Amino acid sequence: MAQGLRFIVQIALLWVIYQLGNWVAEKSHLPIPGNVLGMIILFLLLLAGIIRIEWIEEGADLLLKHLAFFFIPIAVGLMQWIGLFQLSGAQLLVSIVLGTAVCVMVMNSVTALLVRFRSPKGGV
Repeated sequence: MAQGLRFIVQIALLWVIYQLGNWVAEKSHLPIPGNVLGMIILFLLLLAGIIRIEWIEEGADLLLKHLAFFFIPIAVGLMQWIGLFQLSGAQLLVSIVLGTAVCVMVMNSVTALLVRFRSPKGGV
C-alpha cells in the first residue's frame, strides 16, 4: 500500500513539472514544446537540489518500465496515414534513422557526462 502511494506521489510530482513546462511554453511563446521545457525544469530542480532524485526515482522507473504501452495509441493512430507512408516512405525512413542516430549519440554523451559527474574519481 505504501509503495503504491509512493509511486502515485512521485508520478504526480513529475506530472506537475510537466504541466509547469506546458504553462511556461504557452505563456512565453517559446518555440520549444512544453514537455521539453518540463524536462529542463526538472533537470534544473535536480541540479539545484530543490528536488532530490529519491523523490522521483521509483515513479520514473515505473514509467520507463512500461514505456512501450504509451506508444500503442500512437501506432494505432498512424494507421490512418498509410497513404503518406506509401508516398514518402523512403524520406520518412531516412529521417527516422538519422533522428534516432542523433538521439543515441546525444544520450551517450549525456550519460558519459553524468557518470563522470556522479563518480568520485571522475570515471566509471
